Amino acid sequence: MTSSDKIRVAVLYGGRSAEHEVSLRSAANVIQYLDQSRFEVIPIGIDKQGNWFLGNDVFAKSLEHNKVSQLHDGSHTWFAPEWIGNPSERQQIKYLVTRTPGGPHFDVVFPVVHGTLCEDGTLQGLLEIAGLPYVGCGVLSSAIGMDKDVSKRLAIGSGINVAPYIVIKHDQWEENPAWFFRQVEEKLSYPVFVKPANTGSSIGISKVKSADQLQTAINEAFRFDTKVLVEKALNVIELEVAVLESLKTNSDPVVSVVGEIRPTHEFYSYDAKYLDENGAELLIPAPIPEMVREQARLVAKTLFLALECEGMARVDLFLNKDNQQIYFNEINTIPGFTQISMYPKLMQATGISYPELLTHLIQLALKKHKNKSQLIRSYAG
Repeated sequence: MTSSDKIRVAVLYGGRSAEHEVSLRSAANVIQYLDQSRFEVIPIGIDKQGNWFLGNDVFAKSLEHNKVSQLHDGSHTWFAPEWIGNPSERQQIKYLVTRTPGGPHFDVVFPVVHGTLCEDGTLQGLLEIAGLPYVGCGVLSSAIGMDKDVSKRLAIGSGINVAPYIVIKHDQWEENPAWFFRQVEEKLSYPVFVKPANTGSSIGISKVKSADQLQTAINEAFRFDTKVLVEKALNVIELEVAVLESLKTNSDPVVSVVGEIRPTHEFYSYDAKYLDENGAELLIPAPIPEMVREQARLVAKTLFLALECEGMARVDLFLNKDNQQIYFNEINTIPGFTQISMYPKLMQATGISYPELLTHLIQLALKKHKNKSQLIRSYAG
């Protein structure tokens, strides 16, 4: 296959979230494992100010500095938020959505970004407006998946267990923190987990064992979001299941074998996931009874469909040791793709290699875009 025949894949990495650095590691693996005989890779880095930079040299510098490089040569800046509404920058914005005379700048976008303003539907909305094919979930399911509160409500509506929790909004907390202290005591009891509603990679999460620790944990969570969950800490085994949309119409998604996470830390924190190479033991398949494995796989499939997921998702579950019931923890619509990430490991254990997985996801993105492009966008009554 000649270079001109290859599918041009824009690998989007970085982003305006606290998971920026994790994204760089994921992108490095995606770029490494994309089938070079079929795809031409175009790295696009987003820095923490929202500026987009294009090119392999930018990616190399990003890995070197663990952040998207702020290049001084303005020709490398592909898109910047301040251009919106600025007539003098219309040509740069137009570049985002138009084609060159020789063909498209790229054929599909592969977002390898995590967290808010990346995985929560905002980026997906921009790509929808631009009319660009992209890998993974759409606007709705991305937003639902990022919000731990809303996704849990839909899980409950689907008959799936969730740990008891309460929601705290920032302004309500500022006005009457004593009321929430009472709610935790009366409805949950200690220990509890305090979580920002809209982050991933366990960022901003604290395990609280007594009332004197609660205020500090809630204030820490509010550094990352304006909505916080306080959730009862159950006695659990942590399970993860990878789900992949089928390329066949009206076919069930591919549901992976079940994996288990055994943290060596207090819980599966950011440090345990990414900073400590011995932070957790990953067991694939999970050493649990076959009946429980099948129940976990069914719950993961149910959630994937109930939350309107597309492309891929990693479903994080709890097996409650006290009653042997499966509980929903959270869903990740752009799961990690680092060398130690569970999603590609689970799919590989299910018989889908890393390169095959990436190819499958790109094919899904192109198929979805083709179907959407046939919709009518105007109406004359």
